[in-house]
Amino acid sequence: MDGHLDAPPVVLPAKESCAHGAGAPISRIVAEVAARFPGERITLGEMSEAFGDRAFGLLILLLLLPSLLPGMASVFGLPVLLLGIQMGLGRRTPKLPAFIARQSVKRTDLLRLTAGDSKWMARVETYVRPRPGFFTSPIGDRIFGWLTAYVALMLILPGPGTNGPPAFGNIVMALGLVEHDNRVMAWGVGLTVAGCIFATAVLTVVCWLGVQALGWIF
Repeated sequence: MDGHLDAPPVVLPAKESCAHGAGAPISRIVAEVAARFPGERITLGEMSEAFGDRAFGLLILLLLLPSLLPGMASVFGLPVLLLGIQMGLGRRTPKLPAFIARQSVKRTDLLRLTAGDSKWMARVETYVRPRPGFFTSPIGDRIFGWLTAYVALMLILPGPGTNGPPAFGNIVMALGLVEHDNRVMAWGVGLTVAGCIFATAVLTVVCWLGVQALGWIF
């Protein structure tokens, strides 16, 4: 990591929510939350409270990024599933069970999203901006939620190559959700649907081959 981690934390007003600025870039929101909680680790419950009305999108984004790594997807599948179902049911802010709210991430890993070498985030933020539309409406939030829940199931179920495509689309959706960008949300929905179709097809073939193998054995 770079030397920014040793910088003194920014002091935020106690009652001020750092996530309520509608046009705030993702990197600034994450940096302010990391500054509010200067300890070594930050719990999901603390982030949920600090992110305010952007908690769903940012929590899902932070949980899905490790899912692109081999062997890590199933670890984060359950929290993503619960968040997706809550959004699909129309909740505006997440309510995490205690055993999930206590889970924590390293502050250094959180700051990795805003480090100077995270050029992909800088590129994304030059394009993503608030653009209202259908996918930024309450109905769009519900679509996001149920698609996220389906992606989480793909992460939980074992299958060769079934994690990356749905997770990538969901990450794009989450970026659009956080910045209230209808266009990016639409791209994310398309990528997520395509990824879920691919993952479902692979899992279907795997199940069919398993049934056939059992038939040959017995």
